[in-house]
Amino acid sequence: MALHLSSACFTVLGNYQVQKIRAIASDGSATLRTEEEKVKLGSSDLKVTRLGIGAWSWGDTSYWNNFEWDDRKLKAAKAAFDASIDSGITFFDTAEVYGSRLSFGAINSETLLGRFIRERKGIDPETEDSLGRLGISSVDLYQLHWPGVWGNEGYIDGLGDAVEQGLVKAVGVSNYSEKRLREAHEKLKKRGITLASNQVNYSLIYRAPEENGVKAACDELGITLIAYSPIAQGALTGKYTPGNPPSGPRGRIYTSEFLSSLQPLLNRIKAIGGNYNKTPTQVALNWLIVQDNVVPIPGAKTAEQAQEFAGALGWRLTDEEITQLRSLASDIKPVSGFPVEKL
Repeated sequence: MALHLSSACFTVLGNYQVQKIRAIASDGSATLRTEEEKVKLGSSDLKVTRLGIGAWSWGDTSYWNNFEWDDRKLKAAKAAFDASIDSGITFFDTAEVYGSRLSFGAINSETLLGRFIRERKGIDPETEDSLGRLGISSVDLYQLHWPGVWGNEGYIDGLGDAVEQGLVKAVGVSNYSEKRLREAHEKLKKRGITLASNQVNYSLIYRAPEENGVKAACDELGITLIAYSPIAQGALTGKYTPGNPPSGPRGRIYTSEFLSSLQPLLNRIKAIGGNYNKTPTQVALNWLIVQDNVVPIPGAKTAEQAQEFAGALGWRLTDEEITQLRSLASDIKPVSGFPVEKL
């Protein structure tokens, strides 16, 4: 198995507040059905699958998993990883703060992903490895998790240093406004380094990147927009209704009132999906995929979810359907995004 998901030596940016770092790694062990299902990440040489898998929930007890982590959920996460690889999805998003040690019973997401990779490769997962939680020698894509409140030059310098030291293949940012994005792009460009990505909240019902100039700037500068929460943390799957809202912290965001306003859009998503034999989840993800220069990364807790996500690839909504869904979504008041987007 030719895994090229390599390691994050996460101490490399220790002087630049590593808690702001997220690593995204691409595993090339599976062969995609067609080469068209891979895209270049921005203007870099790195190619990734058109859809990735988010690992925020793996090991987490602060937001996901009803505040507890156990062997059953561990096995489900491992199955989600394996199903992703088997389906040809080889792009994974993790971060140091996912599964934070500050949360009781949590296991770091990076640690779990590293374990899953080693098990997949037939390596003893308990083997001591000094190269960091992922247990690999370099990372394909290394991103700042969010911008600094007072300044960003040191962080961007750190990304450039990581590239020049051969520790990463490509670098990106996350939750960057248009202004910050342009500044980061220009600063790295002076060192001959490409800014490959900006990871932001983007979905059919949260289209702030279209409205605040971020999407247009990404397209102009050759920076891939990586979309997190692409199915609005489950709200676009059709699983939740006004009488059955999500549990935990999500229930305070996607309230019964909000879910009521979502029903006309969900009904149309289901109708369109029926024409393609696709689920609402697959329609919502395809809507993002067909927006040029966008790679969504839905979070998979189970093998079934990972397999469903793969079904968003290999087909395309019509222009009329894309426009119709955007029009219906425009009638819905969006939930609040991450505040730093406005900085």
